[in-house]
Amino acid sequence: MSVAMHALAVEQVSRRFGDVQALDALSLAVPAGGVFGLLGPNGAGKTTLLRIVTGLVYADGGAVRLFGEPAGPATRRRIGAFIEAPAFYPFLGARETIAVLARVSGVDADPDALLERVGLGAAADRKVGGFSLGMKQRLAIAAALAARPELLILDEPTNGLDPEGILEMRRLVRELADRDGLTVLLSSHLLDEVERVCDRVAILNRGRLAAEGSVAELLGDSERLWLDVRPVGKVLAILGEHGAAEAGGVAAQIGRDEAPALIAALAAQGVEIFEARWIRRDLEAVFLAETGGGA
Repeated sequence: MSVAMHALAVEQVSRRFGDVQALDALSLAVPAGGVFGLLGPNGAGKTTLLRIVTGLVYADGGAVRLFGEPAGPATRRRIGAFIEAPAFYPFLGARETIAVLARVSGVDADPDALLERVGLGAAADRKVGGFSLGMKQRLAIAAALAARPELLILDEPTNGLDPEGILEMRRLVRELADRDGLTVLLSSHLLDEVERVCDRVAILNRGRLAAEGSVAELLGDSERLWLDVRPVGKVLAILGEHGAAEAGGVAAQIGRDEAPALIAALAAQGVEIFEARWIRRDLEAVFLAETGGGA
């Protein structure tokens, strides 16, 4: 993919805060279109990267390109973002908040249309101080959309939301990419949500890129037949290199068309089979393998 087809390209970017190397010669490209997820443990450099991209923090070295051009005031006007927890004047209404932020940014925006777009149309006149966390997250997205960006950057948009709020945020993010044609770059700790909502994912660890690819590429050909059997040792011996002990049973690396014959063969050899089901590697397993630890 050419640089011009990237919404964002980060080339050998580094940033140190005192003794902490937040980013270490990081290179990363975000294709134009779709939802790109940024994963990493605490301190991996996710927020530092987003702050550099948006111009809130300078890099010690390297280059950032937006839409094929060096990042600067002109190209950054083509992005919208909220970084870390959104904060608003509690005494202003939602409509007033968007209007004030648009005016300060020199943007001609329609507050009511923006609030309607993020599902806050009915709350336009309510004071922001009475908003739930999920409503504030949506208001932050409305503010980020005011400049009609091509790239939308969201830092932990589901942070603190309940399951219903997470589902609503997932739908909104996908709509912004699929219906509105935006490129969405989001960071998150919620691995399951990233797997569900993102087209591509990058995993950062200690300021470096640990893994990157489409969700399908990262998961790989990971489907396995899991068997609750007795005796386990006998089944492992039968399967050889195609079997492994997993979760108290045996995981067989075979194709779906081979499963009936395998089960019949095991039964014929006196193996007791209590359960058989297909399992697959998830993004959490990839994350833990690449980072060697917790989220």
